[in-house]
Amino acid sequence: MENPDTKIPGKHRPGLTHAWRATGIALQGLRAAWQHEDAFRQEVLVAAIAIPAALLLPASPLGKVMMIASILLVLIVELLNSALETAVDHTSLERHPLAKRAKDIASAAVFLSIVNALVVWGLVLFCHGQ
Repeated sequence: MENPDTKIPGKHRPGLTHAWRATGIALQGLRAAWQHEDAFRQEVLVAAIAIPAALLLPASPLGKVMMIASILLVLIVELLNSALETAVDHTSLERHPLAKRAKDIASAAVFLSIVNALVVWGLVLFCHGQ
């Protein structure tokens, strides 16, 4: 049976060609999020402050990794939330309860990633000596 992906131009190019193209697409996605998503810009600003702070604060190497990873997770979840919202809006700008539910659930994921970051930072900073 023939793989249907082989008929899509540019799909599954081998090796470095694929990696190079995928990197370009990812950078386009970051640029689009930066240009169109206020929340993403705000979270990048927080990350720009929090990541260097994590490296300077008195925490174990593992604690620092956890602090940085929790901040990056917020950015990752925000990107997924923005992608979902864009796809839903592309489908229809009409108000629909299922569209609202999808957007609300994605927003809840962002909220939980922020709560996770706060908990990780709190535990690392206030329980590191115990």
